Amino acid sequence: MGTDAVRRHDPALKGFASDNYAGVHPEILEAIALANGGHQVAYGDDVYTSALRNVFRRHFGERAEAYPVFNGTGANVVSLRAMCQPWESVVCADTAHVHVDEGGAPEVTGSLKLHTVRTPDGKLTPDLVGTQAWGFGDVHRAQPRVLTITNATELGTVYTPDEIAALTEHAHARGMVVHVDGARLCNAAAALDVPLRALTTDVGVDVVSFGGTKLGLMLGEAVVVLNPDAVRGLPYIRKTSMQLASKMRFVSAQFEALLAGDLWLRNARNANTMAARLAEKAAEIPHVTLSRRPQANAVFATLPGEVADRVRKDFPFYTWNQETGEVRWMCSFDTTEEDVDAFVAALADG
Repeated sequence: MGTDAVRRHDPALKGFASDNYAGVHPEILEAIALANGGHQVAYGDDVYTSALRNVFRRHFGERAEAYPVFNGTGANVVSLRAMCQPWESVVCADTAHVHVDEGGAPEVTGSLKLHTVRTPDGKLTPDLVGTQAWGFGDVHRAQPRVLTITNATELGTVYTPDEIAALTEHAHARGMVVHVDGARLCNAAAALDVPLRALTTDVGVDVVSFGGTKLGLMLGEAVVVLNPDAVRGLPYIRKTSMQLASKMRFVSAQFEALLAGDLWLRNARNANTMAARLAEKAAEIPHVTLSRRPQANAVFATLPGEVADRVRKDFPFYTWNQETGEVRWMCSFDTTEEDVDAFVAALADG
């Protein structure tokens, strides 16, 4: 029998708005197809999810336990809920995704108090954390419990292992635990040419929200617990947060395809390399000014508003700062040199 499915978009059209705009990597689609057919136990008791545990442990260490979820907001909320008591709070950068881009989900569904810290580049330091990590034992202040950092950050910057180690040491000394929003953790690791555990397990991180969708998955992220003493009731919190997939084998099979070999690294390196190419070529255009040099797969720049409006009709991208006109260009696992060069040509035609 035939199919009534209809392609409703131009597969040749690519933009620079978000790495979420990209499709699914062919190797991921193949993994989904291989996991199909027959019956498997639901809700994570399937052979694919069982195998995935060992895959994550190869990257993050023998104590690592992975809990697949549907999306990044879910991964962050589940992680932070499991790390906090109702009277405790989360310290984060004022640009953090959990604060700016999750529609208040941590507050609405997690009942989490966020203590935000202004940063110059999206990265926290021990001194900056200290501006909000105080009031321990004061019944009138929500008790700082979790320090959450994003790597790579929303501003495209990357924490080094030494920087994270300094933060975890500072937090642990105050009885706090550390969470990493790793929606683009693979991009950070690829940028620094280090294994995933060098930015997490080896430097004292307790829990990671590990990203998959931005790196070529159809859907799916994972909460990766590195320190089981840092969480309570995570399986139950995942369920009550509506993040427990019934047909979890299809989420787990994607992660196995991503992490069992080097697909994660290939995809991250391509996105980062294309961002570097875009930045280099865009910087040569007189009416384009780079806001900062890219460290992963994000490029920030300013350009005349009329040029931005004209170009984004064919190459979608977002304005990051309405006041300054700063824009953000994201490169993806499937961005090609030809895509970058065509975009740069459109930018230059100002």
